[in-house]
Formats: sequence, structure tokens, C-alpha cells
Amino acid sequence: MVLFPGTMRGAHLLHLTLLVSIAHGIGLEDKKGPLGNLVLDVPEATPVPFPIYQFTSTEEAETYHVSGETEGKISISSDGWLFLEQPLEWSHDKNHHLDIEARSADGETVDGPYSVVLQVVDVNNNHPVFSESQYSGHVREHSPAGVPFLQVSATDADDPNTLNAQLRFSIVNQIPNPGNGFYFGIDPDSGDIFITEEGAEFLRARPSVTYSRGEVRGSPDVLKKKFEDYCIPRNNIPLENNPFYTCIERAERREVNLLQDPDYALVVRAEDLGGGAPNALSSTTRVNIAIVQNLWVSPGSITIRENLEGEYPMYLTTVHANDPTALYKLVQKERLSFPFTISVDGKIYVTAPLDREEKEMYTLVVLAEDEQGVELEKPMEIHVQVDDVNDNHPVCDEAVFEVQENEPIGNQIGVLRAYDSDKEGTLNSFLGYTLLRQKPTKPFDRMFTIDQANGEIKLANKNLQRKEVSQYELTFNVTDGVYTTECKAIIKVIDINNEIPVFEKKEYGTHSVPELAEVGTTLLTIKATDADDPGTGSSRVEYHITAGDQHNLLAIEVDENTGEGRVYIARPLDYELQSIFSLQIDARNPEPLIEGVEYNENATTFVVIQLLDVDEPPVFEVETLNVNVPENITVGTVIMTAEAKDPEGKTIKFKMEGDEHNWLELDADSGELKTKAALDRETVEQISLIIIAYETEGDKQEAEMLVDIQLLDVNDNHPKLQKTQGFICVQDMTPLTLTAVDKDADPYGEPFTFSINRKSPNFEIKPIDGTSAQLILKKKPSSDLNATVPINIKDNAGMGITQKFDVRICNCTKLGYCYIEPGAHSWKLGMSGTIGILAGTFGFIILFLIIVIYRIKKKDQQRSATSGEAKAML
Repeated sequence: MVLFPGTMRGAHLLHLTLLVSIAHGIGLEDKKGPLGNLVLDVPEATPVPFPIYQFTSTEEAETYHVSGETEGKISISSDGWLFLEQPLEWSHDKNHHLDIEARSADGETVDGPYSVVLQVVDVNNNHPVFSESQYSGHVREHSPAGVPFLQVSATDADDPNTLNAQLRFSIVNQIPNPGNGFYFGIDPDSGDIFITEEGAEFLRARPSVTYSRGEVRGSPDVLKKKFEDYCIPRNNIPLENNPFYTCIERAERREVNLLQDPDYALVVRAEDLGGGAPNALSSTTRVNIAIVQNLWVSPGSITIRENLEGEYPMYLTTVHANDPTALYKLVQKERLSFPFTISVDGKIYVTAPLDREEKEMYTLVVLAEDEQGVELEKPMEIHVQVDDVNDNHPVCDEAVFEVQENEPIGNQIGVLRAYDSDKEGTLNSFLGYTLLRQKPTKPFDRMFTIDQANGEIKLANKNLQRKEVSQYELTFNVTDGVYTTECKAIIKVIDINNEIPVFEKKEYGTHSVPELAEVGTTLLTIKATDADDPGTGSSRVEYHITAGDQHNLLAIEVDENTGEGRVYIARPLDYELQSIFSLQIDARNPEPLIEGVEYNENATTFVVIQLLDVDEPPVFEVETLNVNVPENITVGTVIMTAEAKDPEGKTIKFKMEGDEHNWLELDADSGELKTKAALDRETVEQISLIIIAYETEGDKQEAEMLVDIQLLDVNDNHPKLQKTQGFICVQDMTPLTLTAVDKDADPYGEPFTFSINRKSPNFEIKPIDGTSAQLILKKKPSSDLNATVPINIKDNAGMGITQKFDVRICNCTKLGYCYIEPGAHSWKLGMSGTIGILAGTFGFIILFLIIVIYRIKKKDQQRSATSGEAKAML
């Protein structure tokens, strides 16, 4: 605690305050206020003396006094300025709790003490500190990009809850840096270091000696073998350039001290304030990285010729795991034969010749495991491509073609289909075509030709005559350059379409059919014949209904074996729509007629189809109908009109079923449905009716229509109180719960609004939910009383009435009911009546006891007499 009564020190402090305030852009009035409990923020490490706050007291004070956690650094001047004599330091959860009071000239406290808490605000004055001065790590070449292999970490002594301690990591430099592209990246938040895409592609390890399974690193015999492999005299390599020497020397030296001989060195920066701020503080560290040789590298796709001759198993490639003790295993993806194997030292062999036509590519999955079956490396896929050789003959499909007698020269007749199983798109499967023979050779030996490249067969000469030659057999030579196959093709000469179909009958008469005959029923069969060559498109007959069936109700199906046409019902018939079909049927060929020949009346026939009328039931326009009607609709209003007609035009009437409440009436003639009584949705929400249309004559057939009438709610009910009376005990004045119900549905029902018509001095209402409210007695009465409270309840649409609620306010018994004195009841007797009743009751009891005593004594006398007689007899 420090006290400054002198004016010089106060003037000096005031001057300092003015300077600091100007420097910080703060007015003096912003740091002044009445003496009271306060929490003030003070930056750490401020220049001193540093003014904090000037307190003023409403009392006549001469001096101010500060005590508490001042630590000798906090003082107050005689004019109330609280200031720092020494800078404060921030620490976690550290505040300075002070007590400040104003005193009079004689030292008496006139105002306070008040509690003032100084919160030290952290400033960014600490640099990040890495956990290690240098980091070292290694990563294998060919490692995937983005996978962390090393992490750096740093801390900042500033407040961890502020940006002052929020660190971001970045790589400042990479040495060496070929191509100015970073091979390494760092997660700015976690400090994880990983290989970039560029690093995954270009990072390479220094050459090193590889060891196979069973070779002990450092063994004299193994080293001797390695030396002989690398250093035999014929190589004539100087020692310093010898791969064996340099690999061993460098590997061992780097293993001993990676810091002195790294492959790459990274300069990593940690920066506070979240990184990127102009006044952020930062630190750097060095990360040394060695690139370790990765032997587990796929040899790439392997190509081997199919049916390769040689000694099997045949060597393909070798894989090396980074662990020399690894055991190798081959796994196949397909469930086919797998002619591959792998040795203990990773050499892969094919065990038998391969056939490309059986399988073009194999996928080998190589596993490297330890003796317990645990994977030492990720599974490696190796693709083996089987290269094609020309080892398959061309194969031809069966070929049968047709050509008309008048086919123009040069027209295509067909394409000879041939294929080769060798690889598509190579010379091994490229085919060439040559015509060898033609049988018969008339009228000319070369009636046809074939394209050598694509096998297209064309007509090369004219004068095809079916009467002379109905079929040619051609023999072709198909070759892939190594293998040759003879293929045959049959060319059928077909008759030209110079004859028209002719019906057996010009007319097929009249045929009757009931209008309700099923779809698919055959009405009759017709037939036309064609004199062209049988079995060709020229002689095939098709039938078409060209007139008399405007609604497309009939159709014709052709029997390909007999050429007959079956006329049948394709769609339901309707006597009222069309009762007679006067059909014109034309016969046509699918092939066009030759020039100069046309269809005539012989290719046309006629037939009449007559429908027999059947009495059909009435038909409603719709089978079901949904009607929405408000429940307050005026009695006598037409709800809907049933519309139906009889296909035969007979008179129909209407009737209905299902009006259980007898609210509706249906006009039998017009079909109008009206209300004859008031509807009530609260009684039933939906009325389901069946309206029946029936004929008044003949078979009196009927039809039904389902009508669903949905009654729409109207606001025709008001909320009603479920209880209209209750009592309140004056001991606790527990509010009464009022509950109302409304038969209407949303939006004419709840929530309800409860209110008292006029402001009551004794009662008030508070809502509980949409259907209930509390009636509250505001003050206790001087005596028991009965009250009637007018409660107004309105529904959600604002409809409601005022209802009376009777309340008895009384003293209650322990059981919670009103206590009523005996004299207060009109049906109770007075004191004299009560005494008379009690006297009569006591008199009755005394009389009853006298009778009981008398009867007991009499029975005792009878027992004594009986006992005396028994003794006399004895």
C-alpha cells in the first residue's frame, strides 16, 4: 500500500496520464469514475508509472488507500489515481484482488472499502519454442504423397486462449532444392511433415547394398560375396568410386550421425497469432531427412508371348521386400488356372505356356509376410500381359442369302461372316476373301463377286432365272496370312413379285356376334393365295381392314403355315357405338410388286359383321364421387346430382343406401341429392352412400356409385366449462383449475382464451395451456363467502360466451374440505332437540339392559331347580 499526499507527485502523475492517454488515443474521462466495485483490465509489461483508473468519492475525502494483492507494484495517489509502479506479468488464472477506500484528513474511512480486481491482459511477447533444437527422420523412396512420417511441435508461453499462442507451421526452405519445387510439405496446424506429389515422383535414395533372405548383414561370408559381386578385378573401379565401398561407407556414416550427412534439410518456422500477421513472433528449427532405399517397388507390367516354347518354370521378374527375412506369397484375383509361382527370394516364374485366347491378362498380387503371417509390406499388384501370336484359323458362319431375278448388277447380296480368335485389330486377325468356285456355272461362271477386304458379296452378272437355277453354292477362301479356311455360301434365287394375292371369295357374307363377346373371339377366317414362288416375300400374304372399322375394334391375324387370316375382336364391342361393320379387307405382299403390276379387285373381299344387342346395365359417369359439404348447409340444398344413362336408352331411376341419420333425400327421377335435416359434423364426419341407378323395365338391371360426403366443420360450438363450481381453502389459497371443451375441430377449437368480463379486485385468471386456466384468489377474505365469477371463454376463432363459475371460499379441514359448523345447517337440530334425542337414546339403552339382566336371572333360577330335582332322584 502506497499513499501520496503530496501535490507534486499528483501533478507528475497527471502529466504522465495525459501523455499515456494521448499515446493510446484514450481521453481522461474514459479512465475516471465513482468509487465502487470494479473489474479492470491492465496490459502486461506496460511502461511505468502506468495510470489505471481514477476513483472519485461522493464523500469529502482527503486521501485514498489501497490494500490487498499489490505485490509492491500497485499504488494509489491522493487524488484517487490507481497506477502501476512496476509492470505486471500475465500468468494463467492470475488476477490482483484489491480493496480501495477513501479516508478523511484524520485517517478515518469515509467511503468503502470496495473490491477492485485487476485482470492482467496477455500481450504477444513470447516467441514460439520448438520441443527440439533439431529434428531427424527418414522416409522411404516411392512412399505415397500426403502420409506423415515426422512431426515437429512447438509451444508459446502466451495465453493459450488467445491468438498470441496459436501457432502455424510452414517450411521456409529445403536444401537442396532442385527445380525450385518442394518435395516435402507440412500440416500448418499439427506440424506433420509428409512427401508432396512432386517428392513422391522424384525422391530417390542413395545406392545401397541389398540383402536377400538368409544373408546376415555384416557376416564375413556375405560381405565377401558382395565384394566379389562389386569389386572383381575386371571392373577396375577405383575404391572411392566402387559402389560397394561407397554404399557401405555412406550408409554406415549416415546411420551413425544423420545430422552431419542428411539427404535433405528443411527449415521449418513456427509463427504465432495464427500465422501471417505483420507483428507475429516466430522461431525456426532444422529438420534433417534421409531418403531410405525402398526395395518394395513393382517391376511394372510384364509381357510374355502366348505358347512360348522353352523350359518351364520360366523366370519373369524379381521383387524385394525391405525386410530381408520376408516370406513371399502369390495370390490370384480370378478363379481360373494360375500358372505362376514365387520363390523364397522373391523370384516369380510362369509354370506353363499361356494362351491369350483363354486369358489376355493376369493380375498377380504379391504378399510379403513374416513367419507369423503378418504383412511386412502393402500388397503389390503385377500385371502380366499375354502377347498374341497368329495361332488360330479363320472360322466362318453359315451363310444363306436371297437374290431376286431382276436384281441390278452391283447390288449387295450379303456379307460373308468370318472371324479369327487372334487379337482384334492386329494382322493376326485381319482376313482376306477370295471366290474359288461357283456351282452351277450357268448361265455364266462368274455370276457373283466378293470384296477381298470385308467379305461383301455382290451380283456381278445378270440373267438370273429361277426356273433354270434356283440356288447357287459359292466356295470362298478366307485367310489371315498364315492359316486358310474354305467357307461356303448359299445364294437362293427368288421369284420376283409379279403376281398379286387373290381371295377365294369376293364376299364372306354376314356374321352375327353378341356385343358382349370377349376380346380375342374369332369371327371368321379368310384366305387369299399368291401364284409367286412359295416361301418368299413375293408370295406371302398380309391382310388389312381398309374400311368399315373406324374405331379399330377388329383385327386380322395370319397363320404363316396355311396363309389364312383370322378376323377377331381386338377391343370391346359396343352396340350403341357401332352395330354393323361393313368391312373391306385387302390382301397385300410385304415385297413390292414389279413395275407394271398393280393390285386389283381380286385382292379385295367384303364381309359384314352384325352385333346382337344385349341388355346392359345403366352406366354412371363416375364410379366414385367425393363431395365436401359444410355442416351448416341450408336444409333443402342440392349437394350433388347423380348422372347415369342406359346404353339401350331405357328409363332409369335412382335410389340410395347408407343414410343412417336420415339427413338426406334423393330425387328418384333427377338424381338430385338434397339435405332434409341439419347436418352435424360433431355427430359424424363422413357419410358414405351408395346411389343405385336401375332400369324401370325389362330386366331392371342396376349400377352403383359410391358417394363419400365429407362434412366440413363450422364454428357452431362454443367452449364449455367442464366444472362450474369449486372451493378455495383460505389456509393456502391454492388456485382452481378451469378446463373447457369445444366439439369443433381446428381452426374453430382450441387454444381457448380465458378472461373475466370486468376487472375483479378479488380474482384473476392465468392461462395454463390451450384448454385450461387458473382462477386465482388475489387476497384472503375476512370470512367465508360464496362468489360467482363471470368467466368468458373464446375459441381459436374468437367465438365464445360468458359462463358463471361458483366459488366457495372457506376454512378447510385437515382433509382439505370446507369446515361447516353444525348450527350453520338448516337441517340440524337446536340444543334442546339434541338433548331430547340424547335422553331418549340413553333411556332406550337402560331399558334394553334391564330386559337382558332379567332374562339372565330367570335362566339361572331354572338351572337351580333342575339341579335340585336331579339330587332328589339320586
